[in-house]
Amino acid sequence: MAYKYLVIVESPAKAKTIEKYLGKNYKVVASVGHIRDLPKSKMGVDTENNYEPHYISIRGKGDVIKSLKAAAKKAEKVYLAADPDREGEAIAWHLSFLLGLDLNDKNRVVFNEITKEAVKAAFKEPRTINLDLVDAQQARRILDRLVGYSLSPILWRKVKKGLSAGRVQSVALKIIIDRENDIRKFIPEEYWSIDGNFQKAKKKFKANFWGLDGKKKKLPNAEAVKEVTTRIKGKEYNVTKVEKKERKRNPALPFTTSSLQQEAARKLNFRTRKTMMVAQQLYEGIALGKQGTVGLITYMRTDSTRIADSAKAEVAEYIEKTYGSEFSAHGGRKVKNAQGAQDAHEAIRPSSVMRAPNEIKQYLDKDQLKLYTLIWSRLVASQMTPAVLDTMKVTLEQNGVIFIANGAKVKFKGFMQVYVEGRDDGKEDKENILPDLAEGDKVNALDIEPKQHFTQPPARFSEATLIRALEENGVGRPSTYAPTLETIQRRYYVKLTNKRFEPTELGEIVNSLIVEFFPQIVDVHFTASMEGDLDKIGVGKEKWVEVVDRFYRPFEKELTNAEEKIEKIQIKDEPAGFDCDLCGHPMVIKLGRYGKFYACSNFPECRNTKAIVKEIGVTCPVCNEGQVIERKSKKNRLFYGCSRYPDCDFTSWDKPIGRPCPKCGQYLVEKKVKGGKQVVCINGDYEENVQK
Repeated sequence: MAYKYLVIVESPAKAKTIEKYLGKNYKVVASVGHIRDLPKSKMGVDTENNYEPHYISIRGKGDVIKSLKAAAKKAEKVYLAADPDREGEAIAWHLSFLLGLDLNDKNRVVFNEITKEAVKAAFKEPRTINLDLVDAQQARRILDRLVGYSLSPILWRKVKKGLSAGRVQSVALKIIIDRENDIRKFIPEEYWSIDGNFQKAKKKFKANFWGLDGKKKKLPNAEAVKEVTTRIKGKEYNVTKVEKKERKRNPALPFTTSSLQQEAARKLNFRTRKTMMVAQQLYEGIALGKQGTVGLITYMRTDSTRIADSAKAEVAEYIEKTYGSEFSAHGGRKVKNAQGAQDAHEAIRPSSVMRAPNEIKQYLDKDQLKLYTLIWSRLVASQMTPAVLDTMKVTLEQNGVIFIANGAKVKFKGFMQVYVEGRDDGKEDKENILPDLAEGDKVNALDIEPKQHFTQPPARFSEATLIRALEENGVGRPSTYAPTLETIQRRYYVKLTNKRFEPTELGEIVNSLIVEFFPQIVDVHFTASMEGDLDKIGVGKEKWVEVVDRFYRPFEKELTNAEEKIEKIQIKDEPAGFDCDLCGHPMVIKLGRYGKFYACSNFPECRNTKAIVKEIGVTCPVCNEGQVIERKSKKNRLFYGCSRYPDCDFTSWDKPIGRPCPKCGQYLVEKKVKGGKQVVCINGDYEENVQK
């Protein structure tokens, strides 16, 4: 016999790594994810018999199952080492069923990181399959199936084929549409500011108007501004108050799934799916030359910010050696998980902080290096001392007109030596150092500039801010964020415009029906409490059948009501304003699964269709005949091309502006640069109009 023990993991990449750690007595194979699931062709849940699920082998997995059974027969013992979460526990349970394993046998092995030490330690303490975790996964799967397979057919019959609805995706869609409605209802309000540039002994600084005669004053209009400016006489101001304080700033906590997805979007411009894909690669293992294949990070689906004591000690040692003892929190920083966190395993962190990014960069591709550096830096910073800032607030006064200047400078960098968390608005905290000022000093105003502003509507959600909104509302769990965002885009309920979610007409129709007839489904608090119930199942405090039944009985009544009362919605075709170039009948605008398109009104006799394109008002700079139009790449990235394609193959990521370069005659394009846009020649020898 070539091996004694068979180990089954989820992914082939992980199998190779683990087999090297365990040695010749072990054979490690992969199930390649789930092997059994509910059938796609029908509900698969018996609502009259305690919601009994009908599981079948997943289509296409026959050869995998056959090879697993053959390998299991040759082994003295089979270990189930699927991922350390509910999905992994369910996969282990399904495997034990298919392979005829004893559920009382201690054959379940879990590890939070794929390193030699962690894997070997896990095999010393195998356990039985945790049926509570299996029940929690099963309850989620059955709930999602009941919702999806009940609502979707109604949407097909009443709206159009190909639509779907789900528990978490419906809430996400409603959150996006609620924000869109807030934007539509928003009425801008005028307000003003008065900014001043001041100087003392050739040192310049800025201050902003605060109030009059000791009281804070708002500036709603030009009249209020005039009241202030008429009080200003001359350029000299008195320093009436100086407040100096020392302020501490704490580092961000280690990454959870959600915070990693948000920060990767802010700092690396990674989409959620990409972040999880690259994180999976880092977790499963990277070949590090003579070191062999090593899992570089801990498991990437977690809602915990906790890190192991051994990791804290290692990070403290690294910080003291690299930066000095004064930078180390010595592993003593206490953190509290967010309310509702499962805390099944640690935060996302490097498996060893001693593998600094610079030392292993030659083994990583650029995306792996970027994400690993982010995770590594975040962990190290989280265990460092707070940054210390000296802040200064100076009050300037003249004839009752009060300006205030705020300044800050870093006194001690602390964790900022390594890493500072990004912000959703893209702005960075900058030092504003004021000159040395004292009460009684006099300063001169160089200029006083009133500025008119208007309040801005709330911003649409980006992937990062939507994930944060879902997390803050207790909707979904780490494993659900990425697939939820993918689903609502794939169904064309929302589209990404300038990296922000914008609901489509189809999305608004679906949302309005669900809100009216299935209010529980889109109720944030109800969905959050359901997540809490699933967590309780996972720790044995709730029975899964009872949780599902409490949801399904009222939902069943809503289904009956919806079937009776929802009238079929006719999505009317709009006239396109031109005729079909094949048969001469009028063309119309139709709403399809992937958005609007032109189609011949003589369908099905004529099947002519055309994509709806947006012209930018510029003639093609290559053929001088076609129009430049906006197009989308397979990855949904905007680019520009000629309307005569394929006869003309002009394409450009940058927007042509319709003017020739004054130096060489080639065409100019508009490029996005930090702080604005810039017009440049494609030959690179001319630029103009930097807008900030």
